[in-house]
Amino acid sequence: MRPRTLQHVMGQAQLTGPGKVLSDAIRTGYLPSIILWGPPGVGKTTIAHLIGHELARPVFTLSAISAGVREVREVIALAEKSREERGATPILFIDEIHRFNKGQQDALLGAVEKGQVTLVGATTENPSFEVNNALLSRAQVYVLNPLDDESLLSITHRIIREDELFSTKSVELKETTALFELSGGDARKLCNIMEMIGYSPGMEIQVTDELVRNLVSQNIAQYDKGGELHYDIISAFIKSVRGSDPNAALYWFARMLQGGEDPNFICRRLVILACEDIGLANPNALLIAQAAQQAVHLIGWPEGRIVLSEAIIYLASSPKSNSAYLAVENAIAAATKHPKEPVPLHLRNPVTTLMKKFDYGKNYQYGHQYKGNFIPQQYLPDALREDKYYEPGENATENKILENLKNWWKDKY
Repeated sequence: MRPRTLQHVMGQAQLTGPGKVLSDAIRTGYLPSIILWGPPGVGKTTIAHLIGHELARPVFTLSAISAGVREVREVIALAEKSREERGATPILFIDEIHRFNKGQQDALLGAVEKGQVTLVGATTENPSFEVNNALLSRAQVYVLNPLDDESLLSITHRIIREDELFSTKSVELKETTALFELSGGDARKLCNIMEMIGYSPGMEIQVTDELVRNLVSQNIAQYDKGGELHYDIISAFIKSVRGSDPNAALYWFARMLQGGEDPNFICRRLVILACEDIGLANPNALLIAQAAQQAVHLIGWPEGRIVLSEAIIYLASSPKSNSAYLAVENAIAAATKHPKEPVPLHLRNPVTTLMKKFDYGKNYQYGHQYKGNFIPQQYLPDALREDKYYEPGENATENKILENLKNWWKDKY
């Protein structure tokens, strides 16, 4: 059901309509390197191949999920050979270009600069954050929109009219609300749902919201980055790490990988989890999570899965404490309840003579002048001087923290 010409692409008239940038590229034969940015299922891959077909140029394809620097260089060499033989600059289509690390993007940069290839990249992420500046400056970024209901309806009619699955069946589109809602502006999802409808028993099919919802709910095991199952699986993953079960954590991690989850999303969740659920019980957890995030960005995919596996096992196997999370929540609650408590005079900075006259900084005791670099004095506002926000957790590291606090503050902690 892919469109066969650029004019048949639905929902992207701002790019493919008469007199628009991609139509003009076909008409003039001049195509700059471009990056197509938009959600899944809106035509990025289709547009890349249609441009190649209509310009009579060879199209070489790489997926950033599976290709490394070596594969990039190999396909560039093939493209250069094709250019020399055919005299036409090939198109190099990079799907999920946001997943390329710096080394992979740098390998592309030289070929783009020399005119060996015309780059067409596809991404669901903001290129400003995910594509390096040197490559981005040599490409035009075009935004693709989610498909509206009118476009989805046109595709639905075409499927019923042209797909062999419906050639012997009579189909009535009685209701389309569920069909379009569950498609979410994604033509690929729409095609998947229509395929399920096409395999319904009987020669006469009445498409209703109830039918569509029932069929989709029976096939919900497929991981969907934008749907409810996405949130269920990341929830199961986080709770497995929090619950100190590395086997379960790795299983849910693998489910996310197979579903095409963005590794950067997983990295961000691990950094948050290292602070919220492990915290002061093992402060190294945050360092490990940050190092994993940096390493994944450096080496890319698929090798990055090994880095994340190591980090996940480490975090799941670490002692746990949410004391830092509870402490800041308690402090925020106090600040919300008492938003105007004055700073004690001895803690104020006496930057002018007038401030000194009003006792700013008076009687402040500089801790480093005392034994052990500590002297007890009041740091909270008067109204809150007895408040306690941080309660050390029951683990070896925080037991040591508590011991230090008691040595300094006696009965305060």
